Amino acid sequence: MLPVLDLRGRPLSLRDLRGALPRAEFDVEAALSAVAPICDDVRLRGSQALLDAAERFDRVRPSSLRVPAAVLSRALTELDPAVRRALEESIRRARLVHADQQRSDKVTVVASGGTVTERWVPVDRVGLYVPGGLAVYPSSVVMNVVPAQIAGVGSLAVASPPQVDHDGWPHPTILAACALLGVDEVYAMGGAQAIAGFAHGFEGCDPVTLVTGPGNIYVAAAKRLLKGLIGIDAEAGPTEIAILADATADAGHVAADLISQAEHDPLAASVLVTDSVELAGAVGSELASRVVATKHVERVTSALTGRQSAVVLVDDLDAGLAVVNAYAAEHLEIQTADAAAVAARVRNAGAVFVGPWSPVSLGDYCAGSNHVLPTGGSAVHSSGLSVQSFLRGIHVVDYSEAALREVGAHVVTLARSEDLPGHGDAVIARLPELG
Repeated sequence: MLPVLDLRGRPLSLRDLRGALPRAEFDVEAALSAVAPICDDVRLRGSQALLDAAERFDRVRPSSLRVPAAVLSRALTELDPAVRRALEESIRRARLVHADQQRSDKVTVVASGGTVTERWVPVDRVGLYVPGGLAVYPSSVVMNVVPAQIAGVGSLAVASPPQVDHDGWPHPTILAACALLGVDEVYAMGGAQAIAGFAHGFEGCDPVTLVTGPGNIYVAAAKRLLKGLIGIDAEAGPTEIAILADATADAGHVAADLISQAEHDPLAASVLVTDSVELAGAVGSELASRVVATKHVERVTSALTGRQSAVVLVDDLDAGLAVVNAYAAEHLEIQTADAAAVAARVRNAGAVFVGPWSPVSLGDYCAGSNHVLPTGGSAVHSSGLSVQSFLRGIHVVDYSEAALREVGAHVVTLARSEDLPGHGDAVIARLPELG
């Protein structure tokens, strides 16, 4: 079922690997022309444009964009008790992990009388996007809201697409998750128009300074278009799992984990990297029996047989590590002998799942880690969502006269070397003897 890419016996450079490894086609640039008029319409017409877009794209026109408090309360009251308990545990664990990401101000004494303080200040207002396409994602509410709250963001708003089956409101499980977290500003809006609504603001909704959360290609394109007016976390692409496994791995575990990500989307990527031909064959057999039994068989089959998925055969674990570091997966599982030692050699991944008892689905819900992670190879330079995503470091410079006098001549010298004498003159105005 999975295509096979045989890299054995081939010394491949990083450039070669980037060209050879499977990747989903996800052309954000091409989607810009589709989202630009939508975003402009929201900028010009505000809430009416958002309501019209809901009717056009979501096939329902909400009675209001903001979800009433009574609807949020009812969603929580009617939530399945087992789901509530699971969400509460997910929230508890996420808060534990993200609390340890908090930053404290640091004062550095550069010279006697001269200090630089790095202050960590949360952004003023964030828009948190929760998708609502092929699945329901209350877990994404948790992953967006918890780090923002711990960072100290004072104003949070959540957006999720209106649903035909739920009176034009977002899915009730998403609303219940918002209520559990104490978020009462929730909007029935999705897609590119939701990002534009957050960026420009509209009647009853102030503009935000940062938008986070995954979404489809049109959400990613709107983020790219509006970046600068707003900050963004990332341009999320289709989800990915890579599994680095050797002959000690359980083929059933590997197959189940590949399927778990494939069921997200027909463009989801499932990649197995192994030096064991026998394991690759066993995983293929497991997939053949498991895929036909899964609920979303067509979606899973499309994902596993697409160009973005593959079994990658390598000579040994060193070669496998080179492959997974070049691929930089959103989710990377290590299912090998001495998995912890192998995982310690991973440099590029959104999140790493170590050993047979740490499946990606654990991280999706209840590990305590964040599941909003870099995709499309961007883990080589970007991190997943965290408390840090909602903070800005501000340097506060405080020098006395004596401290400036100590270093002033160097400032004047460097200013003149850059042919910016006015910079030096600003110091000379205070210390004329340096002229």
